[in-house]
Amino acid sequence: MKASIDRDGCIQCGLCVSTCPEVFRMGEDGPAEVYVEIVPKLVEESAAEAQDDCPVAVITVE
Repeated sequence: MKASIDRDGCIQCGLCVSTCPEVFRMGEDGPAEVYVEIVPKLVEESAAEAQDDCPVAVITVE
């Protein structure tokens, strides 16, 4: 699985970071970012949850 974020649409709520800190973090410039592009098997479920729970639907995990 790979994760990505449309950072232009991110509202910086931090939900993805709290849901799956193994893949997402807040960027130094504000919006969240993916810092582990290939999602580790052990956190695939929480990465998918971050995608599903994103209030502005800017996360893709596939």
